[in-house]
Amino acid sequence: MPDEFFPKDLDSDFSCAETTQDMRGRLTSAPDATRFALAGKSTLTLVSVKTGARFTYRISAAPDGNAHFVGLLTGSDNTADYKYLGRISRGVFWLGRKVPRAGDISRDAPSAKAFDWTWRQLAKGELPESLEIWHEGRCGRCGRKLTVPSSIESGFGPECINHV
Repeated sequence: MPDEFFPKDLDSDFSCAETTQDMRGRLTSAPDATRFALAGKSTLTLVSVKTGARFTYRISAAPDGNAHFVGLLTGSDNTADYKYLGRISRGVFWLGRKVPRAGDISRDAPSAKAFDWTWRQLAKGELPESLEIWHEGRCGRCGRKLTVPSSIESGFGPECINHV
């Protein structure tokens, strides 16, 4: 590799630990958060600035694209431990099922109230200062891991950003 590729003042003690980057990204506006949430395969975490409480949700588009299903992370396996929370249809979040099932998340659960409140704020085009919304480093549309800094910032890969 040519020497000019590396800066002349590169520290010889350079280690991988120093370059490890948080691959999550904070969504900082209501339109960005809404676009990410409805992209098709999004995972996002809501964090209360006041209390530090956090909840992680997976939002998947229905095959016909007319609705999105919201799941709540309820266990340690962040790929499989999601329980149905509700659906988003025509921009409205509907909490729970028409016919509840055993083990469903209660309407009174803090996680259910948090998502419902957040979605109502986003629908008004508002992202309160008391709330942080983070994506987990995967494209909101296709679910692939994001590695490019601008993609981490937006929550979408370079191809998918043109389709949302």
